[in-house]
Amino acid sequence: MRTSGVLLPITSLPSRYGIGSFSKEAFEFVDQLKKGGQKNWQILPLGPTGYGDSPYQSFSTYAGNPYYIDLEALIEEGLLTREECDSYDFGSNPQYVDYEKIYFSRFDILRKAFYRFQPNEDFAAFVEENSFWLEDYSLYMAIKNSCGGISWSEWDEDLKHRNPDALARKREELADEIQFFRFQQYEFRKQWKKLKTYANENGIRIIGDIPIYVAFDSADTWANPQLFQFDKEGTPIAVAGCPPDAFSATGQLWGNPLYRWEYHKETGYQWWIQRLRYCFILYDVVRVDHFRGFDEYYAIPYGDKTAEFGKWEPGPGLELFEAAKRELGEMDIIAEDLGYLTESVLQLVKDTGYPGMK
Repeated sequence: MRTSGVLLPITSLPSRYGIGSFSKEAFEFVDQLKKGGQKNWQILPLGPTGYGDSPYQSFSTYAGNPYYIDLEALIEEGLLTREECDSYDFGSNPQYVDYEKIYFSRFDILRKAFYRFQPNEDFAAFVEENSFWLEDYSLYMAIKNSCGGISWSEWDEDLKHRNPDALARKREELADEIQFFRFQQYEFRKQWKKLKTYANENGIRIIGDIPIYVAFDSADTWANPQLFQFDKEGTPIAVAGCPPDAFSATGQLWGNPLYRWEYHKETGYQWWIQRLRYCFILYDVVRVDHFRGFDEYYAIPYGDKTAEFGKWEPGPGLELFEAAKRELGEMDIIAEDLGYLTESVLQLVKDTGYPGMK
Protein backbone atom coordinates (compact mmCIF):
# COMPACT_ATOMS: atom_id res chain seq x y z
CA MET A 1 0.00 0.00 0.00
CA ARG A 2 1.43 3.38 -1.00
CA THR A 3 1.51 6.22 1.51
CA SER A 4 2.74 9.79 1.36
CA GLY A 5 4.02 12.37 3.78
CA VAL A 6 6.02 15.54 4.30
CA LEU A 7 9.67 16.24 5.16
CA LEU A 8 9.70 19.07 7.70
CA PRO A 9 12.54 19.65 10.19
CA ILE A 10 11.44 20.53 13.73
CA THR A 11 13.34 23.81 13.34
CA SER A 12 11.01 24.88 10.53
CA LEU A 13 7.84 24.78 12.60
CA PRO A 14 6.36 28.18 13.55
CA SER A 15 7.32 29.34 17.03
CA ARG A 16 7.05 32.36 19.22
CA TYR A 17 10.54 31.70 20.57
CA GLY A 18 12.77 31.83 17.50
CA ILE A 19 13.01 28.19 16.45
CA GLY A 20 10.59 25.31 15.89
CA SER A 21 10.00 23.12 18.94
CA PHE A 22 7.69 20.49 20.41
CA SER A 23 5.07 23.20 20.88
CA LYS A 24 1.36 23.35 20.05
CA GLU A 25 2.34 24.19 16.47
CA ALA A 26 3.95 20.74 16.18
CA PHE A 27 0.71 19.09 17.26
CA GLU A 28 -1.21 21.31 14.83
CA PHE A 29 1.11 20.13 12.05
CA VAL A 30 0.17 16.53 12.88
CA ASP A 31 -3.50 17.57 12.61
CA GLN A 32 -2.73 19.10 9.21
CA LEU A 33 -1.05 15.91 8.01
CA LYS A 34 -4.02 13.82 9.10
CA LYS A 35 -6.48 16.20 7.46
CA GLY A 36 -4.50 15.99 4.21
CA GLY A 37 -4.51 12.20 4.20
CA GLN A 38 -0.78 11.97 4.91
CA LYS A 39 0.78 9.05 6.78
CA ASN A 40 4.43 10.06 7.28
CA TRP A 41 6.31 12.93 8.88
CA GLN A 42 10.01 12.83 8.01
CA ILE A 43 12.36 14.92 10.13
CA LEU A 44 16.10 15.63 10.26
CA PRO A 45 18.37 14.33 13.06
CA LEU A 46 17.27 15.53 16.51
CA GLY A 47 20.73 15.79 18.11
CA PRO A 48 22.22 18.91 19.74
CA THR A 49 23.97 20.86 17.00
CA GLY A 50 27.58 21.93 17.23
CA TYR A 51 29.58 24.36 15.13
CA GLY A 52 27.79 25.38 11.96
CA ASP A 53 24.43 24.39 13.50
CA SER A 54 24.21 21.28 11.30
CA PRO A 55 22.07 18.38 12.53
CA TYR A 56 24.68 16.10 10.94
CA GLN A 57 27.43 17.42 13.26
CA SER A 58 26.07 16.71 16.71
CA PHE A 59 27.67 16.65 20.15
CA SER A 60 26.02 13.26 20.69
CA THR A 61 24.40 10.52 18.63
CA TYR A 62 21.95 9.92 21.48
CA ALA A 63 21.15 13.31 23.03
CA GLY A 64 18.32 15.57 21.90
CA ASN A 65 18.59 19.22 20.91
CA PRO A 66 17.56 21.41 23.88
CA TYR A 67 16.41 24.09 21.41
CA TYR A 68 13.38 21.88 20.72
CA ILE A 69 12.14 21.95 24.33
CA ASP A 70 8.83 23.81 24.34
CA LEU A 71 9.03 26.78 26.70
CA GLU A 72 5.23 27.01 26.84
CA ALA A 73 5.17 23.55 28.45
CA LEU A 74 7.70 24.71 31.05
CA ILE A 75 5.47 27.70 31.78
CA GLU A 76 2.53 25.34 32.32
CA GLU A 77 4.67 23.25 34.68
CA GLY A 78 5.48 26.35 36.72
CA LEU A 79 9.19 26.21 35.89
CA LEU A 80 9.12 29.50 33.93
CA THR A 81 6.95 32.57 33.61
CA ARG A 82 5.74 34.08 30.36
CA GLU A 83 7.39 37.36 31.34
CA GLU A 84 10.75 35.61 31.61
CA CYS A 85 10.35 33.96 28.22
CA ASP A 86 9.28 37.20 26.56
CA SER A 87 12.24 39.08 28.03
CA TYR A 88 14.74 37.26 25.79
CA ASP A 89 15.70 38.13 22.23
CA PHE A 90 15.19 35.01 20.13
CA GLY A 91 15.38 36.88 16.82
CA SER A 92 12.81 38.99 15.04
CA ASN A 93 12.56 37.41 11.57
CA PRO A 94 9.84 34.72 11.51
CA GLN A 95 11.39 33.15 8.38
CA TYR A 96 14.90 32.83 9.77
CA VAL A 97 16.43 31.02 12.74
CA ASP A 98 19.06 33.25 14.34
CA TYR A 99 21.19 30.51 15.88
CA GLU A 100 23.50 32.93 17.65
CA LYS A 101 20.60 34.52 19.52
CA ILE A 102 19.08 31.11 20.22
CA TYR A 103 22.39 29.89 21.65
CA PHE A 104 22.76 32.84 24.01
CA SER A 105 19.14 32.83 25.15
CA ARG A 106 17.89 29.25 25.24
CA PHE A 107 20.41 27.79 27.70
CA ASP A 108 20.05 30.79 30.00
CA ILE A 109 16.29 30.41 30.28
CA LEU A 110 16.48 26.62 30.57
CA ARG A 111 18.84 27.13 33.50
CA LYS A 112 16.13 29.18 35.23
CA ALA A 113 13.71 26.28 34.75
CA PHE A 114 16.32 23.81 36.00
CA TYR A 115 16.83 25.65 39.29
CA ARG A 116 13.09 25.38 39.98
CA PHE A 117 12.85 21.75 38.92
CA GLN A 118 12.38 19.15 41.64
CA PRO A 119 13.75 15.74 40.59
CA ASN A 120 11.10 13.02 40.87
CA GLU A 121 10.78 9.28 40.26
CA ASP A 122 10.28 9.77 36.52
CA PHE A 123 13.49 11.78 36.31
CA ALA A 124 15.41 9.19 38.32
CA ALA A 125 14.10 6.39 36.08
CA PHE A 126 15.07 8.32 32.94
CA VAL A 127 18.60 8.91 34.23
CA GLU A 128 19.02 5.25 35.15
CA GLU A 129 17.58 3.86 31.89
CA ASN A 130 19.78 6.13 29.78
CA SER A 131 22.95 6.02 31.85
CA PHE A 132 24.78 4.13 29.07
CA TRP A 133 25.02 7.41 27.11
CA LEU A 134 23.66 10.15 29.37
CA GLU A 135 26.44 10.11 31.95
CA ASP A 136 29.25 10.48 29.41
CA TYR A 137 27.31 13.14 27.50
CA SER A 138 26.45 15.21 30.59
CA LEU A 139 30.00 15.05 31.90
CA TYR A 140 31.43 15.87 28.47
CA MET A 141 29.17 18.92 28.05
CA ALA A 142 29.85 20.14 31.59
CA ILE A 143 33.62 19.90 31.12
CA LYS A 144 33.34 21.46 27.67
CA ASN A 145 31.45 24.46 29.05
CA SER A 146 33.95 24.85 31.90
CA CYS A 147 36.74 24.96 29.28
CA GLY A 148 35.11 27.71 27.26
CA GLY A 149 33.60 25.38 24.67
CA ILE A 150 36.86 24.08 23.17
CA SER A 151 37.06 20.58 21.66
CA TRP A 152 37.99 17.67 23.96
CA SER A 153 41.13 17.27 21.86
CA GLU A 154 42.37 20.53 23.41
CA TRP A 155 41.57 19.65 27.03
CA ASP A 156 44.24 18.89 29.62
CA GLU A 157 45.79 15.50 28.99
CA ASP A 158 44.19 13.81 32.00
CA LEU A 159 40.71 14.87 30.90
CA LYS A 160 41.36 14.29 27.21
CA HIS A 161 42.40 10.70 27.92
CA ARG A 162 39.76 10.15 30.62
CA ASN A 163 42.01 9.62 33.63
CA PRO A 164 39.64 8.10 36.25
CA ASP A 165 40.83 10.35 39.10
CA ALA A 166 40.51 13.49 36.96
CA LEU A 167 37.00 12.50 35.87
CA ALA A 168 35.99 11.80 39.48
CA ARG A 169 37.15 15.28 40.48
CA LYS A 170 35.17 16.86 37.63
CA ARG A 171 32.04 14.89 38.54
CA GLU A 172 32.22 16.39 42.02
CA GLU A 173 33.28 19.87 40.93
CA LEU A 174 30.68 20.12 38.13
CA ALA A 175 27.86 18.14 39.77
CA ASP A 176 25.31 20.94 39.34
CA GLU A 177 26.20 21.50 35.68
CA ILE A 178 26.05 17.77 34.97
CA GLN A 179 22.57 17.66 36.49
CA PHE A 180 21.56 20.59 34.28
CA PHE A 181 22.38 18.58 31.16
CA ARG A 182 20.48 15.57 32.52
CA PHE A 183 17.49 17.86 33.07
CA GLN A 184 17.62 19.10 29.47
CA GLN A 185 17.57 15.57 28.13
CA TYR A 186 14.76 14.56 30.46
CA GLU A 187 12.56 17.44 29.28
CA PHE A 188 13.47 16.80 25.65
CA ARG A 189 12.56 13.11 25.81
CA LYS A 190 9.36 13.70 27.78
CA GLN A 191 8.12 16.29 25.27
CA TRP A 192 9.20 14.31 22.20
CA LYS A 193 7.48 11.17 23.50
CA LYS A 194 4.25 13.12 23.94
CA LEU A 195 4.44 14.49 20.37
CA LYS A 196 5.36 11.13 18.80
CA THR A 197 2.54 9.39 20.68
CA TYR A 198 0.09 12.00 19.40
CA ALA A 199 1.34 11.51 15.84
CA ASN A 200 1.04 7.71 16.07
CA GLU A 201 -2.46 7.94 17.56
CA ASN A 202 -3.44 10.00 14.53
CA GLY A 203 -2.03 7.50 12.05
CA ILE A 204 1.21 9.38 11.37
CA ARG A 205 4.56 7.58 11.37
CA ILE A 206 7.75 9.46 12.24
CA ILE A 207 10.62 8.87 9.81
CA GLY A 208 13.85 9.71 11.63
CA ASP A 209 17.33 10.20 10.25
CA ILE A 210 20.55 8.63 11.54
CA PRO A 211 23.81 10.15 10.25
CA ILE A 212 26.33 7.46 9.36
CA TYR A 213 29.13 9.40 11.05
CA VAL A 214 29.47 11.22 14.36
CA ALA A 215 31.17 14.57 14.89
CA PHE A 216 34.82 14.60 15.96
CA ASP A 217 34.02 16.96 18.83
CA SER A 218 31.38 14.77 20.46
CA ALA A 219 30.75 12.73 23.56
CA ASP A 220 30.79 9.62 21.35
CA THR A 221 34.40 10.02 20.23
CA TRP A 222 35.66 11.24 23.61
CA ALA A 223 34.07 8.36 25.51
CA ASN A 224 34.79 5.63 22.93
CA PRO A 225 38.01 6.45 21.03
CA GLN A 226 38.60 2.76 20.34
CA LEU A 227 35.69 2.81 17.88
CA PHE A 228 37.41 5.27 15.57
CA GLN A 229 40.53 5.59 13.42
CA PHE A 230 42.55 7.63 15.94
CA ASP A 231 46.21 7.51 16.86
CA LYS A 232 47.35 7.20 20.48
CA GLU A 233 46.92 10.95 21.01
CA GLY A 234 43.31 10.91 19.84
CA THR A 235 44.09 12.53 16.51
CA PRO A 236 42.22 11.18 13.46
CA ILE A 237 44.29 9.18 11.00
CA ALA A 238 41.80 9.75 8.18
CA VAL A 239 38.44 11.52 7.89
CA ALA A 240 35.24 11.19 5.90
CA GLY A 241 34.12 12.86 2.70
CA CYS A 242 33.40 12.29 -0.98
CA PRO A 243 35.78 12.39 -3.96
CA PRO A 244 35.73 15.04 -6.71
CA ASP A 245 32.80 14.79 -9.10
CA ALA A 246 30.80 16.91 -11.54
CA PHE A 247 29.48 19.01 -8.66
CA SER A 248 32.78 19.69 -6.90
CA ALA A 249 36.24 19.74 -8.44
CA THR A 250 37.92 19.14 -5.07
CA GLY A 251 35.32 16.82 -3.58
CA GLN A 252 33.60 17.13 -0.22
CA LEU A 253 35.71 17.21 2.96
CA TRP A 254 33.26 16.40 5.78
CA GLY A 255 35.95 15.88 8.41
CA ASN A 256 34.09 13.29 10.50
CA PRO A 257 36.23 10.55 12.06
CA LEU A 258 36.04 7.15 10.41
CA TYR A 259 35.19 3.88 12.13
CA ARG A 260 37.63 1.12 12.96
CA TRP A 261 35.41 -1.46 11.34
CA GLU A 262 37.66 -4.35 12.35
CA TYR A 263 37.08 -3.43 16.01
CA HIS A 264 33.31 -3.16 15.49
CA LYS A 265 33.36 -6.60 13.90
CA GLU A 266 35.23 -8.05 16.90
CA THR A 267 32.50 -6.74 19.23
CA GLY A 268 29.68 -8.08 17.07
CA TYR A 269 28.80 -4.50 16.04
CA GLN A 270 27.36 -3.86 19.49
CA TRP A 271 27.80 -0.08 19.33
CA TRP A 272 25.84 0.09 16.09
CA ILE A 273 23.17 -2.28 17.36
CA GLN A 274 22.74 -0.20 20.48
CA ARG A 275 22.54 2.96 18.36
CA LEU A 276 19.88 1.45 16.09
CA ARG A 277 17.91 0.12 19.06
CA TYR A 278 17.79 3.63 20.50
CA CYS A 279 16.69 5.10 17.15
CA PHE A 280 13.66 2.82 17.12
CA ILE A 281 12.66 4.23 20.51
CA LEU A 282 12.62 7.71 19.00
CA TYR A 283 11.27 6.93 15.51
CA ASP A 284 8.98 4.52 13.69
CA VAL A 285 11.13 4.36 10.55
CA VAL A 286 14.85 5.15 10.30
CA ARG A 287 16.51 6.67 7.24
CA VAL A 288 20.15 5.56 7.32
CA ASP A 289 22.28 8.36 5.90
CA HIS A 290 25.06 7.75 3.29
CA PHE A 291 24.30 4.06 2.92
CA ARG A 292 27.14 3.71 0.47
CA GLY A 293 29.59 4.10 3.35
CA PHE A 294 28.65 0.66 4.67
CA ASP A 295 29.82 -0.91 1.41
CA GLU A 296 32.87 1.28 0.82
CA TYR A 297 33.90 4.47 2.58
CA TYR A 298 36.10 7.28 1.30
CA ALA A 299 39.11 7.90 3.56
CA ILE A 300 40.88 11.27 3.29
CA PRO A 301 44.26 11.70 5.03
CA TYR A 302 43.81 13.86 8.14
CA GLY A 303 45.08 17.39 7.58
CA ASP A 304 44.34 17.50 3.85
CA LYS A 305 42.63 20.73 2.79
CA THR A 306 40.54 19.05 0.08
CA ALA A 307 39.05 15.61 -0.59
CA GLU A 308 41.12 15.02 -3.73
CA PHE A 309 43.57 12.48 -2.36
CA GLY A 310 41.38 10.05 -0.47
CA LYS A 311 40.87 6.39 -1.30
CA TRP A 312 38.01 3.93 -1.06
CA GLU A 313 38.19 1.32 1.73
CA PRO A 314 35.89 -1.65 2.38
CA GLY A 315 33.07 -1.16 4.88
CA PRO A 316 31.30 -3.79 7.00
CA GLY A 317 28.75 -4.62 4.30
CA LEU A 318 25.78 -6.88 4.93
CA GLU A 319 27.36 -8.39 8.04
CA LEU A 320 26.48 -5.36 10.21
CA PHE A 321 22.80 -5.42 9.25
CA GLU A 322 22.55 -9.18 9.69
CA ALA A 323 23.99 -8.82 13.20
CA ALA A 324 21.50 -6.04 13.97
CA LYS A 325 18.60 -8.10 12.62
CA ARG A 326 19.54 -11.06 14.83
CA GLU A 327 19.23 -8.87 17.93
CA LEU A 328 16.56 -6.36 16.93
CA GLY A 329 14.42 -8.34 14.50
CA GLU A 330 13.02 -6.81 11.33
CA MET A 331 13.79 -3.09 11.16
CA ASP A 332 11.86 -0.47 9.21
CA ILE A 333 14.85 1.18 7.51
CA ILE A 334 15.20 3.39 4.44
CA ALA A 335 18.62 3.30 2.77
CA GLU A 336 19.80 6.75 1.67
CA ASP A 337 21.24 5.68 -1.67
CA LEU A 338 21.67 9.01 -3.45
CA GLY A 339 24.67 9.99 -5.57
CA TYR A 340 26.95 7.79 -7.63
CA LEU A 341 26.35 4.13 -6.76
CA THR A 342 28.52 1.16 -7.68
CA GLU A 343 27.20 -2.31 -8.43
CA SER A 344 28.30 -3.49 -5.00
CA VAL A 345 26.29 -0.76 -3.23
CA LEU A 346 23.21 -1.57 -5.27
CA GLN A 347 23.69 -5.22 -4.35
CA LEU A 348 24.01 -4.34 -0.65
CA VAL A 349 20.74 -2.39 -0.73
CA LYS A 350 19.10 -5.34 -2.49
CA ASP A 351 20.53 -7.88 -0.03
CA THR A 352 19.31 -5.94 3.02
CA GLY A 353 15.84 -5.68 1.54
CA TYR A 354 15.62 -2.04 2.57
CA PRO A 355 13.88 0.41 0.21
CA GLY A 356 16.08 3.14 -1.25
CA MET A 357 15.16 6.81 -1.51
CA LYS A 358 13.33 6.33 -4.81
